[in-house]
Amino acid sequence: MNVKEIVRKMTLEEKAGLCSGADFWRTKEVERLEVPQMMVSDGPHGLRKQEETADHLGLDESVKAVCFPAGCATAASFDRKLLRTLGETLGKECQAEGIGVLLGPAVNIKRSPLCGRNFEYFSEDPYLAGQMASSYIKGVQSKGVGTSIKHFLANNQEHRRMSSSSEVDERTLREIYLPAFEEAVKKAKPWTVMCSYNRINGVYAAQNKKYLTDVLRGEWGFDGFVVSDWGAVNDRAADLEAGLDLEMPSSFGVNDKKIVEAVESGALSEEVLDKAVERILSIVDRSVENRKEGATYDKEEDHRLARRIAAESMVLLKNDGVLPLRKGARIAFIGEFAEKPRFQGGGSSHINTFKTESAWEMADRSHVIYAQGYSTKENKLDDTLLSEAIRAAALAETAVVFAGLPDAFESEGFDRTHMRLPEYQNELIEAVCNANPNTVVVLHNGSPVEMPWIHKVKGILETYLGGQAIGGAVVDVLYGDVNPSGRLPETFPLKLEDNPSYIFYIGEGDKVEYREGVFVGYRYYDKKKMDVLFPFGHGLSYTSFQLSNLKLSKKKMEDTEELQVTVEVKNTGRCAGKEVVQLYVAAPEDGDVIRPVRELKGFEKVELAPGERKTVSFRLGKRAFAYYDAEISDFRVPTGEYRIEIGRSSRDICLSEEVTVTDTSGKRQPITMDTTIGDILKLSGAKEIVEKMIKRMGIADSGSDGNLGEGTADMAAAMQRYMPLRSALSFSGGQVTLEQVEEILDRLNRLQN
Repeated sequence: MNVKEIVRKMTLEEKAGLCSGADFWRTKEVERLEVPQMMVSDGPHGLRKQEETADHLGLDESVKAVCFPAGCATAASFDRKLLRTLGETLGKECQAEGIGVLLGPAVNIKRSPLCGRNFEYFSEDPYLAGQMASSYIKGVQSKGVGTSIKHFLANNQEHRRMSSSSEVDERTLREIYLPAFEEAVKKAKPWTVMCSYNRINGVYAAQNKKYLTDVLRGEWGFDGFVVSDWGAVNDRAADLEAGLDLEMPSSFGVNDKKIVEAVESGALSEEVLDKAVERILSIVDRSVENRKEGATYDKEEDHRLARRIAAESMVLLKNDGVLPLRKGARIAFIGEFAEKPRFQGGGSSHINTFKTESAWEMADRSHVIYAQGYSTKENKLDDTLLSEAIRAAALAETAVVFAGLPDAFESEGFDRTHMRLPEYQNELIEAVCNANPNTVVVLHNGSPVEMPWIHKVKGILETYLGGQAIGGAVVDVLYGDVNPSGRLPETFPLKLEDNPSYIFYIGEGDKVEYREGVFVGYRYYDKKKMDVLFPFGHGLSYTSFQLSNLKLSKKKMEDTEELQVTVEVKNTGRCAGKEVVQLYVAAPEDGDVIRPVRELKGFEKVELAPGERKTVSFRLGKRAFAYYDAEISDFRVPTGEYRIEIGRSSRDICLSEEVTVTDTSGKRQPITMDTTIGDILKLSGAKEIVEKMIKRMGIADSGSDGNLGEGTADMAAAMQRYMPLRSALSFSGGQVTLEQVEEILDRLNRLQN
């Protein structure tokens, strides 16, 4: 397809029409010019392809498909290869179903455990989210199918999602909410980007030229088309001008007419419209060129993959020697989720599964007994079900309670109101613990929950929302056929009130202030030295690992250089397993910028046989050490000593080494009359320039007699440190002139540059 030639031949009405969908899931065709339709489908963890009837929230049935683990689970795998495999498999399924673009992945940051859509999202950490997203996108697009990374930008709650304004400072956006998108756009090159419903600092995402054009296209080089979230368009001509190309779903001609009128009146340049049409046609053409006629896929084979991914993504949170379960032992499976597991969330990502399997179905029933324990349809504990559960627990060597959040607790469209499990489940767990001290809890949930019974149970297995094959995967892990290797992609706080966004989360009316700034998730908890239920990156194994021999390629470097980091990991246990080696960077503690204690900047998942040892390598560039300096509108690395840390979680650091990094950017704030003397003295070579002036001021010397108390000297030194340069005129008794201060100012600025 010669895109530019087709655009030249199109009428204004045809071009305007191409900028909105034909229906809920298809772009428009232009039969006269042989421009075909392209179909898109909801994802991200399976196909929600709708045919005859269509809606956005999953109210009408879609085709039978495979439901893979949701993003909350796959992120816990910390496994790029696994996400690539998942993407490749979804790409094959899209080819078989005639899908041109899969709407995913969803990479919004988990600002609060309350977000109703957290189950779709990867992490509270932007580095992890970006790495997972990139691998997923590369996998899908390797099969000739596009992706639509979403929801751009700062869409972190469902409450008033179509009208609220996320009020976020630029540094926080650049360090927390933009990097996952940036990494994926630059490294994986998704075909499309989906804008969000909300406003960013008062401007709707669909109309936000700064982020849709200046950042996304100008800074990051995105060359696909931007599509609206379904119904996110507010002012069609202004949205086009800002960089929103395709409106979905169809406006049934309403907005097409508005575009035509805007062009004819001169309010919208036809060149802007032409660019949007070119972008849409280019992706449609790419879809057609990559179309594999007659493509098929094996649902059973993909079901087996879903089981493997689910098992690889489970996080063993606690294990006091109770797991793995002994094969042949009498075990009690208790709880409705053992028979009817919750394995996906509600809304646009809800998959019409072709089959599901439960842990009870996949268990060895000759040795496992089942008791329902509770009903999710009731909001209280049933005495009969409770009695049956207690009897089953008392008869078993180990009691396994299957608990979690019912569908009604978390879904697209609304947020959670608390972080608790249903009270009847907490009561059941307490009762089972009283009947059997060897109690294990298996959790099915899309985001963190409080655990008032944590000190009574001996084991906790977090399965998140593990997809349709969750039953077999749980049995595999419980009995040790799969060694758990998942790690938490988010912090589990002790209680909801500990979360940094707690006070301001849903906002006031249509304004939501992100007052916690960059201190999201572990960045906040670690800075506050706050106790948590489980830290970011935490996860246990049935074997043990030793980390050793941390080496840095250099001890001093400039911020333009790369640092090579190597560390050895050894399996010191009795069975094969996988360790996730996590690399964090800690900024200088004495720096002027308020920064997190440490930030994840690398991870590798390593499989090792008993006694086996491997070397893991990392490569760190400027961004690993940088923060976003809003004053210069760029990332900057303040000169200082940075600590490279290797650990098993953000709270379990095993090894560390220091490296001195020098800032070479030259993008420094100029020294002015208001710059403090203390800040000036931090500059290399500045002391020689200002020491004569300081001596003439005599502030430090004036405190030596102690006339104002024992702290007089310290007070005088502090006063001098925090005095602006202009104070030399007042405190030198006329010994320092304005001309001399201006000369010093000039020399200092030349020294900086």
